[in-house]
Amino acid sequence: MWGVDEDKVQQQRRQHDEETTQQRAAIIGLQYIDAREFEKTMPLANDVLSIKEMYANHMVPLRAGDKSSPTQFGVTTQTPQTTIRKMTDEYNTDGNQVHFYIISNSGYKALMRRYDPPKQVIYDDIEIGHEGDSDTINKVSQTLEGVGTDKVFDFLITQADKLGASDIHIENERQDIRIRMRVDGALHPVARLSKEKYRVLMGELSSRANVSLASDESQSGHMQQDITTDEGTHLLNIRVETVPTMYGQDAVLRLFNFDESLLQLDLLGISEHQRQEIDSVISHPRGLVLMVGPTGSGKSTTLYSMLNALNTPDKKIITLEDPIEYGLSGISQIPISTTDGKSFADSLRSVLRLDPDVVMVGEIRDEDTARTAIQASITGHLVLSSFHANSTSAAFSRMIDLIGQNPIFSSAVRLVIAQRLVRKLWDESKETYDPDDATRTYVKKALSTLPSDHPELPDFDTFKLYKPVPTDDVPFGYKGRMVIMEQLIVSEEIQKFLRGDVKDVNTESIERVAQQQGMLTLEQVGVLAALRGETTLEEVARVI
Repeated sequence: MWGVDEDKVQQQRRQHDEETTQQRAAIIGLQYIDAREFEKTMPLANDVLSIKEMYANHMVPLRAGDKSSPTQFGVTTQTPQTTIRKMTDEYNTDGNQVHFYIISNSGYKALMRRYDPPKQVIYDDIEIGHEGDSDTINKVSQTLEGVGTDKVFDFLITQADKLGASDIHIENERQDIRIRMRVDGALHPVARLSKEKYRVLMGELSSRANVSLASDESQSGHMQQDITTDEGTHLLNIRVETVPTMYGQDAVLRLFNFDESLLQLDLLGISEHQRQEIDSVISHPRGLVLMVGPTGSGKSTTLYSMLNALNTPDKKIITLEDPIEYGLSGISQIPISTTDGKSFADSLRSVLRLDPDVVMVGEIRDEDTARTAIQASITGHLVLSSFHANSTSAAFSRMIDLIGQNPIFSSAVRLVIAQRLVRKLWDESKETYDPDDATRTYVKKALSTLPSDHPELPDFDTFKLYKPVPTDDVPFGYKGRMVIMEQLIVSEEIQKFLRGDVKDVNTESIERVAQQQGMLTLEQVGVLAALRGETTLEEVARVI
């Protein structure tokens, strides 16, 4: 997940688990307690239940009682009610008291790790080295070669999640196998494996993701894996893509954190002004909202967060996706396999008969889908979708190329958002520097269309910039990513392009009018972020 501190992510997951458990406690009729208050410090009651009983009944002893004080147990929503009744009867027969409290699954697992510590071999964590750091790559390679064959696949996935990687690349070369991970948007070499260990990895991948190692065509698969940390357990959705190469099957594993509680606009780091514009548009009952940007720019995360913001009991929300990346409760999600000849347009026409309030279309790829989505948006539906373009003005221009200039559709498109993800500077080590004259000239030119009273306009003669400084904990000087957004609000002036009032329709003319209306381009938003010390001009140049 981009834009969220890992500690905050873990805390959010745990908080969500505790809140859900507290709600269920009232239904079950047991008192709820938050195990976070004592799970790391509570003295263990080792002689009350056996480890086998704790696992079998999903319960842990919290306190051993006697004639004057009750024995206390922590139970979960998976604890059999028959077990609770049986133990209550047994303790009452002995003249002792027993109390049961409901705790979250995360709390139960944390306590079980104390009652039954893992006995497996602990391997060194995977590290990502600096450019040209062969020692780190050799060390990680040796670690992976030493992990047992039954654990190496799980170990690789768990370590990638721990590093915050979004992708794992398994690539065949002549002599060995290269493992790379994409962290904060940049690919880093991690290890080199023998062909024997590669076969173990791919064999496990084949059985879990249902892909064939003997195929001579590219394949797509999907799998899920539970990841357990000190803060609890979360589910990882993994999309698998394989392709035959000269030396064997290459694979790319894309990792998606399955945690809908984190899909919130508040957590994406969107500026207050841009957030107000988004809220204003999606609160309207109809219209089309387009997200544009390359693969890996966070479009899906933003769209899902919008859906979560709209997901209330009084709305019918349907999505059409290829494939479904996150499962969202309360929303009807329909997988569309466009490789089988199906189209978003055909499915969209079908779901509109179900009377939805909000529809998300995975991607508008052709004229038929574009026209169907726009017709839906002017007949009482809010439609969200992604679109292939580099900028908002390019997307608007391309949409006109698809559907033509049409007065009926002029008020359909209400908001176009182009976004990218840039790496964030690590605040504790970054350093300021005085830019050279060429850089000052570039910044002045990039911000030349901003009004003179813009609050973030710098003194072009004295402004400073920031550079990353690597540390042992943050080897590249960057940690995490942040979103930069270009938002084109479709005003009356912009609508003229779609109505046909303006004959000269091109990306430059649309962008010029949008900037006159107050739009900041991706480049300008990125440059302002660099001036604030949140990222660097090099990062902005890399992603734009």
